Amino acid sequence: MATTYEFPSDLLAGQEELHQVRAELSALLKRLPWSVEPLDGFSDDNGWRRLERPASPGWTADEQAEVEKLRRREHELAVFVTTHRFWSEIAPESRMEARSRLKHAHETPPGEGEARTEGY
Repeated sequence: MATTYEFPSDLLAGQEELHQVRAELSALLKRLPWSVEPLDGFSDDNGWRRLERPASPGWTADEQAEVEKLRRREHELAVFVTTHRFWSEIAPESRMEARSRLKHAHETPPGEGEARTEGY
């Protein structure tokens, strides 16, 4: 049977916010042009795979500030989660498993929260 961990509420909240900030940052970076600075497009088929990029208008000052804000918050949360006092209460050989459990603590376990449709 797998070990269960009683994560403190502030650690759970920090981990959940870290997931949210990373998702928001990822979505923002996908929407932004590929280059921070304005650059011409290019095509290169001399490497092991073809690489093409359209011209990039660059990021606006507001876009750069938003990325910086999210990266700074991501760093703060990552430091908070990894240095939380809870980890000192866990045996060193169990910390990796406990950390993995924390990363997935916000997920609904299989079979819970799902409507059962057996027999239909």
